[in-house]
Amino acid sequence: MARDVKYEDIKIGDKASVSKTISEFDVYAFAGVTTDFNPVHINKEFAKNSMFKQRIAHGMISAGLISAVLGTELPGVNTIYMNQSLSFLAPVFYGDTLTATVECKEKDDAKHRIIFKTTVTNQDGKVVTDGEARVMKK
Repeated sequence: MARDVKYEDIKIGDKASVSKTISEFDVYAFAGVTTDFNPVHINKEFAKNSMFKQRIAHGMISAGLISAVLGTELPGVNTIYMNQSLSFLAPVFYGDTLTATVECKEKDDAKHRIIFKTTVTNQDGKVVTDGEARVMKK
C-alpha cells in the first residue's frame, strides 16, 4: 500500500527506498512499452560482442524505480514528479537486485517543492544511477 507523507512531516535527511530484482521479463516488457529494442538489451548473441559481454537492462528501468519510491514511499501519494537529472554510472545486468533510494535535500515551503538526492545501487552496493529529483507535494 502506498504511503501519503504530508509535506510538513518531511524533514531534510529523510530517506526511503524500493528494491527489485531485474528479470528478463522486466527488460522485455520495458522494451515493448517503450519500443526500445536495442539488441544490447534483448539479444544474447549480439550482447556477447558488446563491451559488457552480456545483455544489460535499459538504464531507464533504474530511473523508474526512483519514480516508484517518490510515488509510493516518500513523499508518496499525490506527489507530482517535476524533473530529474540522471547519470548512468554502471550497467545493470539481468538478475541484478537494484535499490532506489531518495533523500530529502531541500524544501521550498512557499511552493511545496522538495529536492531529493536519488541513488540506485545494485546488490553489491555499486551506484548504477545517480541524480536529483524535484517534486511538488500538497
